Amino acid sequence: MTRCHPPRRSLLATGLTISLTFGLAFAAGGASAQAWPSRPLRLIVGYPAGSSPDMQARLLAEPLGRALGQPVVVENKPGASGNIGADALAKADDGHTIGVIGNGPLTSSKFLYAKLPYDPLKDFAPIATIGSAPLVWVAVKPAKPQTPAEFVKAAQAEGGKLAYGSIGAGSGSQLAMELIKESLKIDPLHVPFAGGPAILNAMLGGQVQMTLLPNSTVAPMVQSGKLQAIAVTSSARSPLAPELPSMTELGAKGVNIEVWNAVMAPAKMPAANQARLNTELAKILHTPAIEQKLFAQGWKVEDTSPAALARRIQSDTALYGDLIEKKGIKLE
Repeated sequence: MTRCHPPRRSLLATGLTISLTFGLAFAAGGASAQAWPSRPLRLIVGYPAGSSPDMQARLLAEPLGRALGQPVVVENKPGASGNIGADALAKADDGHTIGVIGNGPLTSSKFLYAKLPYDPLKDFAPIATIGSAPLVWVAVKPAKPQTPAEFVKAAQAEGGKLAYGSIGAGSGSQLAMELIKESLKIDPLHVPFAGGPAILNAMLGGQVQMTLLPNSTVAPMVQSGKLQAIAVTSSARSPLAPELPSMTELGAKGVNIEVWNAVMAPAKMPAANQARLNTELAKILHTPAIEQKLFAQGWKVEDTSPAALARRIQSDTALYGDLIEKKGIKLE
């Protein structure tokens, strides 16, 4: 921005002019912030109805609308692993559109897709992380019970004879397993599937022997004794599955993978409006009732500040970028 210098005049006159100008600008800015939002907000979700991001968006929409004094309307724009919704958010210029985006479109997509129509690091403003969760490493239950350490030792001995299922090439479940493979010196073959249920069915049928999926997806089969839970993909134990060892305990040092969803805004949204969104969302997300509902869905609420979200995006982008380049993973 070009700074305009006032013509020479007395210091008193100059001071009065600056004070008056600043005061008017502050008053105008305050009035603008108070007037926003002036109409209903659109909350884009790049995933289908019933998905975790969709359920989170609908959980937050009503209390956020109350806090802002305008309705918040959820609009699903599924497709391309969340990238279609992310692109719609990036291009929104009405000042009243926000979105719930998963970690993939904000971190790994830029390395997986040759022609991503948006820039994850330039086109969005981080508002607040809704919740995060490690994946759970589950395996076909052996005839003879195994400890997690025994399972890893057996997997190392089997080498490429084993296979793991993921929810698609470039998905979080594949990227996390590739990191685990390197760290623990195991080598199961990658088999992509259309979704979690298809993977679990394949495991029960013996087509694949292991996978990484959210705890909420695998818990019923683990509790019924059909599958064995090995560990969580975070570096420390998770309150979502406190009985399971962490990657550090398993010997996979440096592996710390969590999936997360966040509220984002277009980068062009005024900073004052971004700040108001974060303030209201932080209050809502740390309300005990909301925290408990998210926990029941398999998510934990942590630091909701924009700075924490920005750091997470940057660190995950670096992690996945290096891994995807090293493994040569690409999508059309």
